[in-house]
Amino acid sequence: MHKKILDHINEAILLFDKDLRLTYINPAGEILLADSAKHLIGNLAQTLFKTAHNSLFTDLLQRLHQNEPLVDRELILEGLHQSFTVNLSATPMLEDGVLSEILIELQQVDRHLRITKEEQLLAQQNTSRMLVRGLAHEIKNPLGGLRGAAQLLDLELQDPELKEYTQIIIAESDRLQELMDKMLGPNKPANKSPLNIHEVLERVRQLVTVETGSNITLKTDYDPSIPELFADKNQMIQALLNIVRNAIQAIQNTGNIIIKTRIQRHMTLGRKLYKLVAKIDIIDNGPGIQPGLMGQIFYPMITGRPEGTGLGLSIAQSLINQHNGLIECESEPGHTVFSIFLPIMNPAQNMGKFR
Repeated sequence: MHKKILDHINEAILLFDKDLRLTYINPAGEILLADSAKHLIGNLAQTLFKTAHNSLFTDLLQRLHQNEPLVDRELILEGLHQSFTVNLSATPMLEDGVLSEILIELQQVDRHLRITKEEQLLAQQNTSRMLVRGLAHEIKNPLGGLRGAAQLLDLELQDPELKEYTQIIIAESDRLQELMDKMLGPNKPANKSPLNIHEVLERVRQLVTVETGSNITLKTDYDPSIPELFADKNQMIQALLNIVRNAIQAIQNTGNIIIKTRIQRHMTLGRKLYKLVAKIDIIDNGPGIQPGLMGQIFYPMITGRPEGTGLGLSIAQSLINQHNGLIECESEPGHTVFSIFLPIMNPAQNMGKFR
């Protein structure tokens, strides 16, 4: 009965013997450590976790032999496959007054922080998108009247030199109309179908290779085990092309770009928990993004380049959002990573909301 209860707890529960050798782990613990109980049971805690505090496990044993629980907040642990930040709670289990087992509860903190950050990002983007769309619509209405008046005036004028001015008005109106359409973002629903993400990435690689020539070294590091996504091929090409072109512009046409794909397991996107998520990293060795722009790079019209429009990343984020995905960015001088997360499962088959 106790095991059944522990198996259904959302936080990681691990049971160690008095020598800190794992004897039980619940399913939430398997998810946290990204491995099965079969492979984990029998390992020492020092093998399963590594920490910057070398004395942690010694202190843990001393405290527990003194029948004192231990609590540690925001502890960074290096697991067998990944690092994570947890709140750790260790409780001694006594038998006839002697320590026999140690119950450790791990509450993953970075997961909650990431979900909060994601929600804030999505809320900011939705607010920004609504404001921009309202502004674009307000501009498009008088712009159409301006273009129409210029066309009528052009028909009345006989002097070729004067007609040149009306043609400039018409051409600039068309340019502004195109800019407004871009600001409004995708206006067609995604036409989703089963899709191999590596076919999309190879198409993007071919396009940018033709555009840049031999000045840029473009490398790929693909995980061939990634299953098919349920996505719109053209929208995926557009989104990924925008991000890769952004990287090319950042390194100023001379440098290295790596396109990397990996599987993420049991990840939340938009407060939905997916069993499998495809992670696509676009990595460049450019100068990095200015710290003051990091929180705004996905907003329309925000750019660090004088000649840029600031629409490429905003459009890419909108397209990825249509696929229930998300784009994140980390940057420092010499190393910038745009990470695209896309659920592999059909959203209608998601595993449920995060609790």
